[in-house]
Amino acid sequence: PCASPFPSPRRPHPPEPKATRSTCRGLRAVCGVSGRRAVSGMALLGAANLLAVPMAAQAAMLEPDVIRYRKLDSGVKLEDVVDGEGPVAREGDLVQVNYVCRRANGYFVHSTVNQFSGESKPVTLRLDVQEMIRGLKDVIIGMKAGGKRRALIPPEVGYIEESLQPVPEEFGPRRGLLSHAKEPLVFVVQLLKVL
Repeated sequence: PCASPFPSPRRPHPPEPKATRSTCRGLRAVCGVSGRRAVSGMALLGAANLLAVPMAAQAAMLEPDVIRYRKLDSGVKLEDVVDGEGPVAREGDLVQVNYVCRRANGYFVHSTVNQFSGESKPVTLRLDVQEMIRGLKDVIIGMKAGGKRRALIPPEVGYIEESLQPVPEEFGPRRGLLSHAKEPLVFVVQLLKVL
């Protein structure tokens, strides 16, 4: 009943705090457990009690604003970061957007906003599946001007053709983006205007 899962250390222990001495002496006499091991065992029991709390309750305690994603029929998962207040983007509209594209593991791929200066070079796109990647079109449709969304775009609705927008004009960034065309990409998109 007193077996400890921890192997016994072979080095001398520093003096135990006075508050735990009597408890630990009793454990040592009954179980042969050192004071340090007894205190660490009590700490593990406290951690085990935290784990016994249902996961939903833990999430509510630790993170009051739970991020909620929606999954579209195309397989795109998106989250509204900022709700806009302007006109709503619809299929066929011409829109002006800023975006940041990253790989699913968080590595940066491309952005229309310079990370150092903050200077932005927004792109103008027509919300048409013939001209732009379907996943991003699905993300932008329904957004209001001034809004921002974060989305995970699977490769099936991403860069299935090199001619689809948005792609950087410069050769290096374009090549970097298209080299990741066969993997999911994370886009953070801000709708600036519906033209």
